[in-house]
Amino acid sequence: MQQVLEKVKAPKGGSKKSSFPKETWLTWYETMLRIRRFEERSLMMYSQQKIRGFCHVYIGQEAIAAGLVSALRKEDALITAYRAHGIALAKGLSSKECMAELFGKATGCVGGKGGSMHFFSAEHKFFGGNGIVGAQIPIGAGIAFAEKYKGTDNLCVTMFGDGAARQGALYESFNMAMTWKLPALFICENNQYAMGTSVARTSNVQDLYKIGAAFDMPSEAVDGMDPEEVHNALDRAAKHIRSGKGPYFLEIKTYRYKGHSVSDPGKYRTKDELQAYMDIDPLKLTEEKILKNKIATDAEIQSIKDKIKAEIEEATQFAEDSPLPIAADLYTDNYVENDYPYVRD
Repeated sequence: MQQVLEKVKAPKGGSKKSSFPKETWLTWYETMLRIRRFEERSLMMYSQQKIRGFCHVYIGQEAIAAGLVSALRKEDALITAYRAHGIALAKGLSSKECMAELFGKATGCVGGKGGSMHFFSAEHKFFGGNGIVGAQIPIGAGIAFAEKYKGTDNLCVTMFGDGAARQGALYESFNMAMTWKLPALFICENNQYAMGTSVARTSNVQDLYKIGAAFDMPSEAVDGMDPEEVHNALDRAAKHIRSGKGPYFLEIKTYRYKGHSVSDPGKYRTKDELQAYMDIDPLKLTEEKILKNKIATDAEIQSIKDKIKAEIEEATQFAEDSPLPIAADLYTDNYVENDYPYVRD
């Protein structure tokens, strides 16, 4: 654990001057706070049985979502795994439609059919929310291929966890992406545990970014507890990709404060380990840095807190009041009609 902590050095709220404007810092803070409060409310609603099934929260990893907001374009596609609530909110899905989806309501982002693991929004180019470990990696390569085929300068961000980095599909996708120079940004959110098993117990290569070297793919490790560091790394990667040089791989070192899912008591890690990472809570340290460096005032920070509190309350009430899907909706969204002549009826 100590070795990992030494590689993840979050901002301490010191005197180092930031090159980013006030608006960026406040966007980072608001994004992180929205995700934290949304996820805390999700856990509360799950305990009240308003939310059923699987539920994986993003608490502790919010700085990654914040960096995504500022470094990338809205037109860039993104696909991730089942710990998707935070990234969905960062990509522009509303708290209302996300909370309603967790409640299984018709007003949810996929009509109450997906639940926690299958958020989706074509409007925001957010392609999930996928429940099969590592399955999103080749899909992300395919989306990147589509962007290249259409001649855009958009990229596809494919996010996966440290557990998925051991899936064979990753190696096939990396090879194809480099061979065809696809506009693909691969991100491993290394939160140290695949379900309950640490990286050290499952991989001889513990610095996972080194996997990229096998394909001559530009790769680097990133401090995932600092939105500034995340932004800078994503910006470097995006510029490389948009220049036509092909994919880039980032291992973003982070930590989840809760269990793998709501049913996980997390007994495989010590209280001391958890506390050590909570001492570098990205949300807390970002707020401290904003205030200590006089980027914003206490009143401005409180205004954001009040705004997010009201937003989450409204989203929860919206989910409560929304109708359940009707039975006939079982038969919608299953197939897409098309006019291709070679497709038989």
